[in-house]
Amino acid sequence: MPTAVRCHHPVPREPAGRRCRAQGWARWLLLAAVALALLLVLLLVPRQAQSERLPDTVERVEPAIVSVATHQPARSPRLRHLGTGFAVADGRLVATNLHVLPDVLDRENQERLVVVTGSGRNTEVRSAERVAASQTHDLALLRISGTPLPALSLGDSDAVRTGERLAFTGFPIGMILGMYPATHRASVSARTPMALPAGHSRQLDERRVAQLRRNPPMVFQLDGTAYPGNSGSPLFRIDSGEVVGIINQVFVQGGREAAVGSPSGISYAVPSGQLRALIEGHRD
Repeated sequence: MPTAVRCHHPVPREPAGRRCRAQGWARWLLLAAVALALLLVLLLVPRQAQSERLPDTVERVEPAIVSVATHQPARSPRLRHLGTGFAVADGRLVATNLHVLPDVLDRENQERLVVVTGSGRNTEVRSAERVAASQTHDLALLRISGTPLPALSLGDSDAVRTGERLAFTGFPIGMILGMYPATHRASVSARTPMALPAGHSRQLDERRVAQLRRNPPMVFQLDGTAYPGNSGSPLFRIDSGEVVGIINQVFVQGGREAAVGSPSGISYAVPSGQLRALIEGHRD
């Protein structure tokens, strides 16, 4: 009567034992390969799914994006792009950076602050008025004329994690190529103290510099390429479109031309919590 092969022999010395040991190793390798495949699926599928949702999110975000500009009838060109903004709250409030706005307007020559809505050839110029501002956080709110725009929702900026993938939409090089908003992806590299951009020395008074040294506001440092025209662009979550920050500056080595010709790939954004506070404190 043939002897049955027993694969649980502790020290196999016969050929049958070697076969059992080989079968055991094969099963172990198969299980390890399956586990590795499942791990890769768990790691890669969410990012792929998130990336696939971005086009749908951009379609919802773009109608809220505006160009912040000045308009002067006798000037050529009549419109001068200053930065980007986006509709919030009731759709007639536009958020942007304070440093985007001019200190004074040439009223004698009918210069006025405006926003340009729409895209391509289907655009509309609307009057705008500054109604609230935070110099500390480089934020401003504009009240615009006309019908409300589709407003963007503000997300929880405190919940943003280092390494999170986000996106922002705006006009990186102004309206040189027309009113076509561009979207870029960015990763959150860190939370870091903000150094506010200043157009001239008068904006850097002693009190302001001392405040920045004592308790500088924190901003998101981004591993993403933004340009000067992106100032005021909403930084939003790829899946939901919730705004968690506002692009307010780029790291440059050199002047404005260097920022366009040789971008550093490092940008900064003010957390949306600061914008939420400004909106809540605003009264018409």
